[in-house]
Amino acid sequence: MGIQRINDHVYRIPIPVPFPMKYVYCYLIQGKEGWDLVDTGLNYAAAREVWQDAFAQLQLEPQRIRAIYLTHFHPDHFGLAGWMQQWTGAPVYLSTEDLQMVNRVWGAESVQAKRIRELYLQNGVPEELGQQIMEQMERLNKHVHPLPEIKPFEQQEVVLGDETWQVIHTPGHSDGHLCFYHARDRLLIAADHILAKITPNISLWPGCRSNPLQDYLRSLQKMMGLDVERVLPGHGDIVTNLPQRIQEIVIHHEERLESMYELAKDGRTAYQIADATFSHKELTPHQWRFAMAETLAHLEYLVAAGRLLKTDDPKIVYHASVYSDK
Repeated sequence: MGIQRINDHVYRIPIPVPFPMKYVYCYLIQGKEGWDLVDTGLNYAAAREVWQDAFAQLQLEPQRIRAIYLTHFHPDHFGLAGWMQQWTGAPVYLSTEDLQMVNRVWGAESVQAKRIRELYLQNGVPEELGQQIMEQMERLNKHVHPLPEIKPFEQQEVVLGDETWQVIHTPGHSDGHLCFYHARDRLLIAADHILAKITPNISLWPGCRSNPLQDYLRSLQKMMGLDVERVLPGHGDIVTNLPQRIQEIVIHHEERLESMYELAKDGRTAYQIADATFSHKELTPHQWRFAMAETLAHLEYLVAAGRLLKTDDPKIVYHASVYSDK
């Protein structure tokens, strides 16, 4: 899979990742005075080699990169930023919210993996699986180091190449997730906010916003009024019908909320609900981490909506509220 030219100045670069989605798509934007980069990939040998080949194909010298913009802090988008900064000398920008998460999750003193294990054990995950999930997350650290020097990014507009793009804050997939919109070219760099064939993972994590699914659904509505011809996602195919894809994603979450409500209403742990929801799959510890986090995001949405309550005796159990309309 090679470089895809989107228009005269935007290039889509497939960077391999050792996960089922196979690639993360990063974007190079060409200007007269230099190039800008959106997202970097995971730090491992195959990704570094593809970047070096891409620069060679484009006859792009590393020092021509003016700035590196990160849509969010997740390792498949953020992990190579430190290496890329060392190679190019370019400044790295990330939203303030996700910069805080970098320090919390990837910093030298991070205890996030232990906090996730504790959260999952409280929600019914068996001890052995909780330990495997923690150890798998700890192993991810080597794929995000060295960490870059990061500048917090809060602007509403940014120049990519020679053009001004609108910066859209889209919390949900991460607290500080950013999208970039170019009105004249009708392009939206959406990263993991909108994907073509799968729904973005919306997860509840320790130390993050308390209702990420509500954040995400509200962020989707921000996109409905945009005139977009092509959505450039972080994984998978380009999306050519934005309103339709938004509606499909909303319907998916509405259906998932209803199915999880039915599973929870008589009293179950989040682990039991996740196990029933994803029983058609044989999940690895890495996949269990996301299955649990996504389940918790949906359950906490239902708690905030007044449809579920939760008790802690001794594990956290979700059950129907007497005020539920279902």
